[in-house]
Amino acid sequence: MAEAISTRAQRKRGNGGTGKSPFIVPTDGEIKVGNRLRGIRSERGLSIRALAEISGLNVNTLSLIENGKTSPSVGTLQQLAQSLQVPITAFFETDHGEKKIIFQKDGVRPRAAFNHGVMEDLGAGMPRFGAEPLIVTLNPEADSGKNPIVHTGREFMYCIEGHIAYTVDGETYNLEPGDSLLFEAYLAHRWRNPDKTPSRALIVLCPMDSRENATERHFMK
Repeated sequence: MAEAISTRAQRKRGNGGTGKSPFIVPTDGEIKVGNRLRGIRSERGLSIRALAEISGLNVNTLSLIENGKTSPSVGTLQQLAQSLQVPITAFFETDHGEKKIIFQKDGVRPRAAFNHGVMEDLGAGMPRFGAEPLIVTLNPEADSGKNPIVHTGREFMYCIEGHIAYTVDGETYNLEPGDSLLFEAYLAHRWRNPDKTPSRALIVLCPMDSRENATERHFMK
């Protein structure tokens, strides 16, 4: 498992666009990615060899991950999530059962780096339907790519730091700290951090179909 570091330390470094501090876990106990992978694979009725064929990953690599001998990269987890048809955050949920109330202290919530910044999961431990609240730190001048994002439900964005440009249905909204945006997510949209410094935002994704993996469409490309 990657080295745990504080939210504030990561914020000062801004992640530098490297994506090399991929996962930060809560201080109340390390989340075993390998155990979660084995559990999800077993739930699907797949052998480790079958998962290797589906995902294109080596059997030995999967065995090392499941046994905690190596920490998978974000790219590897993306391959596994797509093959198992689960959101990438499923690998960081604890096995303490579904919760009805989630309270998190700043700096100790599950976090994952992606190519353009860092994502903090505000809903870890609760069933994944209805809403997925996230705090996202976007690297300088990062964007969601050329292809627009489209999914069911609604999407809410609240700018915390910096500036974020959200283009929805052809119109661009420039969000500054305190500004918010709520829209029907079937409208084609994309995001961009126009600043030369990191920007942070609260995003709530509300897809109607949990199988859409809306989080990956936004940040795991």
